[in-house]
Amino acid sequence: MPRAGSTLLQNILAQNSDFYVTPTSGLLDLIFGARLNYTNSPEFKAQDAATMKKAFLAFSRAGMEAYFKALTDKPYILDKSRGWGVHFDLLSLIFDEEPKIICMVRDLRQILASMEVKFRQSPDKHRPIENHVNLSGTTTLKRVVVHLQTAPVGLALDRLAEVHQRGWNKKILFVRYEDLTAQPKQTLEKIYSYMGLPGYQHNFQQVDQVTDEDDKIHGIPGLHDIRPVVEPLTHSYLPILGKDAVRFVQNNYAWYFTAFGYQTNPV
Repeated sequence: MPRAGSTLLQNILAQNSDFYVTPTSGLLDLIFGARLNYTNSPEFKAQDAATMKKAFLAFSRAGMEAYFKALTDKPYILDKSRGWGVHFDLLSLIFDEEPKIICMVRDLRQILASMEVKFRQSPDKHRPIENHVNLSGTTTLKRVVVHLQTAPVGLALDRLAEVHQRGWNKKILFVRYEDLTAQPKQTLEKIYSYMGLPGYQHNFQQVDQVTDEDDKIHGIPGLHDIRPVVEPLTHSYLPILGKDAVRFVQNNYAWYFTAFGYQTNPV
């Protein structure tokens, strides 16, 4: 989920010298490319389907292992991608065991408020979301709707809904951003327990950013910047988004607030 704290968590975990952590990764796209050719190429279709499936899965696993072997010799890899959770079944096939997936979530209203703040920070720059010719994205409410119906926010929500529909949510560790920032020590203990690894003494007062992304690529400068101190942030979504937008989000995404234990109030 965008702006949900996954970058913060990656950089906290990077303090552990046994971990190699990635910025937003393109590894899943490499697997998608291989899967597309495996599915559609005549050369694969012309051979025994069961044999080719076995070979494709082996190719994918060995390719992923080689990918990280070229990057690090550390024993544990934490690959960040918004797509892993919804491909729980594919990962299970590739590795012949259920994967360990940690999914960061955050109050959806606050995510959207954060996106709106980023929009307002650069009035001197062209913002693709805002189009005054076709009246798209010209108000805060309209921008909220656009975010909810497009990548990255809308796509992440669709994937979370599918994860719950398929029952994979019972096997994925969901971590609320609010819990991470309010109780970092206890939250990290849960994460290490889920991974089946011994705990680690992290420094929550000085988190250095070791993951590097050029956010101009994403069209939102500063999207993956983190603060060095892990501490709670105030909920400022209402004055930023306004009542109409907050009401729209609460009414149309009630499942999200219920699934992750966020309170909603009449506005």
